Amino acid sequence: MTNDRAAYIAGLRDLADFLDTNPDIPTPCQDVTAYYLPDTAPDPQMRADVDKIATYLGSQIDASGLPGGHYRTQINFGPVQYRAVAVLAKGRALYQADISYAGCVALDNPDE
Repeated sequence: MTNDRAAYIAGLRDLADFLDTNPDIPTPCQDVTAYYLPDTAPDPQMRADVDKIATYLGSQIDASGLPGGHYRTQINFGPVQYRAVAVLAKGRALYQADISYAGCVALDNPDE
């Protein structure tokens, strides 16, 4: 994953130009979301980071993710979206609990 802002923006422009100049190439069948995830920190610090982005975007905090521990905001450009998401301590704990079972269940007949 890159943190090079100029390279990221250039890549998005290159993709848009490529699709624009090659009309026979189909566009993706689903919406595109560019995510920003703040570094793991105490919840108040992560929320403040997303709040700052919401101010820049002129958007609200999406409370629908809070029961799962996701504090987020977004802006849409048609089917393209920029989303900032802080995975709070509760969300990280739920994920860790979920993956703790990885490899514990096996199919009886995996080829069927």
